[in-house]
Amino acid sequence: MPTDFNFEQPPHDKKQLRRQLQAERLAMIDRHQRAMHLQEVLRVWLVGRDETAIGAYWPIKGEFDALPALYRWTEAEDVKGRHRIIGLPVIDRETRHLRFHRWYPGCPMEEDAYGIPKPKDTDPFAPQMLLVPCVGFGPGGLRLGYGGGFYDRTLATLEPRPFTVGVGYSHGYIPWLAGEPHDVPLDAILTEDGVAWEK
Repeated sequence: MPTDFNFEQPPHDKKQLRRQLQAERLAMIDRHQRAMHLQEVLRVWLVGRDETAIGAYWPIKGEFDALPALYRWTEAEDVKGRHRIIGLPVIDRETRHLRFHRWYPGCPMEEDAYGIPKPKDTDPFAPQMLLVPCVGFGPGGLRLGYGGGFYDRTLATLEPRPFTVGVGYSHGYIPWLAGEPHDVPLDAILTEDGVAWEK
């Protein structure tokens, strides 16, 4: 299996593209600085939103960690005086869909079947917005994830459908990325450079 990547020319094979983009992300010497910029972009972008319940994710493999910005968002009530909540996904083993359970710093956690921390014994909730990690992204809100299809399967069944926001670093933009029939485009994409796309 080849391990050297051509960082100039991304491969068209999605499996290899995922590996290359993850390797690039992990190799970024300025990843912390990019993350700080993306934290600011997210905090400012959330000011104009009306949602009060956001489903997020536990960052893995060098993903952007949105939880600090989201926790700061929950510390203040919105302009209508409503309480804000955030949560993390829990995989339903039978349906392979995601459910979201409340998360807060210090809440009990346990590992899921993939070794990713998830809230333990916290209340489930229906998110009005989902923050979705992007390995890569393309035109029209297309997202390249890890290939498991969890978000696509979940979004196909949620009613009402939450507003979906992809977050990732700008290196992951692939202009030729094409969707597949099961892909559910995102409603917005944020990077450290600002809003990369929004419906």
